Amino acid sequence: MSVTEPLSVSDARNQLAAIINRAHRDHEPVFLSRRGRRVAAVIDADDLERLIDLAEDMADIRAAQESRQEMQRTQVEPTPWDQVKADLGLV
Repeated sequence: MSVTEPLSVSDARNQLAAIINRAHRDHEPVFLSRRGRRVAAVIDADDLERLIDLAEDMADIRAAQESRQEMQRTQVEPTPWDQVKADLGLV
């Protein structure tokens, strides 16, 4: 992935359609700047959805790792799935 120099927001206003097409076609973000600082990015919508899905998966993985570590620290055994279903009235 190559990151190009950001476009100023004022320049981006004049090139919005081209920026959207570029982000969609190249699958690379187009960064926008204001007063020399990056403030936003235009990315393909499908790419954003994939990034969100990956971030959610990573959060789940980290939560599972933390749960395993807590179980090791506290020596608590996990509740069997059949017991969880029974407790919730799902059986």
